[in-house]
Amino acid sequence: MKPAWLLLITIGALPLAALAVEPQPPAKTQTLTESWLQMQASNRQSSKIQQTATPKEREQSMQRWLDSYKYAIPDFYRWESVGSSDK
Repeated sequence: MKPAWLLLITIGALPLAALAVEPQPPAKTQTLTESWLQMQASNRQSSKIQQTATPKEREQSMQRWLDSYKYAIPDFYRWESVGSSDK
């Protein structure tokens, strides 16, 4: 019975040990990435010139998208069987 209690107390104390670890400063790459993401989200560096597509450009874009469905997926990318374990 005592080993079970000792194990229970040890497992219960593990989260407290994790709290004792001091936080580290963020890495330089993490800080730069966060800066870029915040800049994009806040729209601070956006262009003052609104970018619009002409009707012809929109039509060409739509046609390219529709044409992409004309081609079959190559057999190279197809799976023979998914999840089977027969070898």
